[in-house]
Amino acid sequence: MSDLTDRLTGIVGPSHVLVDADLKAPYETDWTRRFTGEACCVVRPADTAEVAAVVRACADAGVAITVQGGNTGLVGAGVPAGGEVLLSLGRLTDTEPVDTVEAQVTVGAGVTLEKLQQHARPHGLDVGVDLAARSAATIGGLVATNAGGIRVVRYGSMREQLTGIEAVLADGTVVSRLVGLAKDNTGYDLTQLLAGSEGTLAVITKVRLRLVPLLPARAVALVAVDGVPGALELLAAARAGLPSLSAAELFLAEGLELVRGHGRLAAPFADEHPAYVVLECAARTDPTDELLEVLGVSEAVRDATVASDAAGVAKLWAYRETHTEAISAAGVPVKLDVSVPLRELAGLVADLPATVAAVAPAARPILFGHLGEGNLHVNVLDAGPHAEQVTDAVLHLVARRRGSISSEHGVGRAKARWLSLSRSDAEVAAMRRIKAALDPAGTLNPGVLLED
Repeated sequence: MSDLTDRLTGIVGPSHVLVDADLKAPYETDWTRRFTGEACCVVRPADTAEVAAVVRACADAGVAITVQGGNTGLVGAGVPAGGEVLLSLGRLTDTEPVDTVEAQVTVGAGVTLEKLQQHARPHGLDVGVDLAARSAATIGGLVATNAGGIRVVRYGSMREQLTGIEAVLADGTVVSRLVGLAKDNTGYDLTQLLAGSEGTLAVITKVRLRLVPLLPARAVALVAVDGVPGALELLAAARAGLPSLSAAELFLAEGLELVRGHGRLAAPFADEHPAYVVLECAARTDPTDELLEVLGVSEAVRDATVASDAAGVAKLWAYRETHTEAISAAGVPVKLDVSVPLRELAGLVADLPATVAAVAPAARPILFGHLGEGNLHVNVLDAGPHAEQVTDAVLHLVARRRGSISSEHGVGRAKARWLSLSRSDAEVAAMRRIKAALDPAGTLNPGVLLED
């Protein structure tokens, strides 16, 4: 291993090969604090050429690699299982000029979502994906996990934003396709194959993304409804009556109580309600009137408040976006990211408390998510020693309702053993053949997505 460390030091320089335990520690535990491991060293290359040389050196030594972006993942995919080289892509921050003709941009994998937003917006363009971890989440990681966030209802997940990619294969070979052609029908689409592959097929070093028009006028409504059926009724009305709809988010009374205590937020309404929906509209001109019109005719609305100024918009979004922070402050949660057909969502939410209580009686489920996609974030506090049982019970419940065990966070190490609940034996076998073709030695993110 010392020979490998010397070779890596020669590639990236001594200040970017971390072997001291204190220096490695921030990279070895994930954001949830549930997943941790020990890396033999942390390597921080500066560009694609250095990544390729690092990967080639590890391949020659037969040492596995764990790939890490901003370390905001929630399924343990970016932390080592034990003894791997941890390849941190945080220094890959090159940002090319925005191509306003194509409405595209090429950036390094280590660029954060927030930095990319700041880069694109002065040109009247924006990034189609947005999420609460924008200040730390990196573009390479978002592509590797096919992240979604709050705008999927309008623009889709990261896969829909992707027009090109540069990546390093397991043997150090660089594959690069960054032209960003709107039409290109020349064989297999490696760009799309790598999206959502969670670092198991290649190390993504650059991406080219399509951008969307910057829509400066926003209106946000926080709406109280009678449970998930009311939320779905409101969603149907919003989809039919709001061409400017850009987000539809759901949270419940228990989540509101937790968020208010953590963030010292005032009660949004005089009365309490079972569920709440955040609707955001974005357009070139103020969409407030059309939002008010839909709210005025929807029988699902029990109360509502609307804002279109920046401070008011931020205040209303805080009730939803503070959920993750408030949950983590309350303890180390079991975090499950699932989706079901919309017609199954109300039943899933109704069944979850009893399902969790059956295996962890003292646990507290806090539910919120992206209403438009049937994507529910199931956070279970106080599960104690029953985390695995909670995960198993919840994912089997989701599977019975024809859902997915991972909607946008990825499978990672956390849910690899349950992959068969969402994918058939034939599909898993095909995935393994693809993995074997591109990474025959199994050195890229071993144990992630596909169990060893």
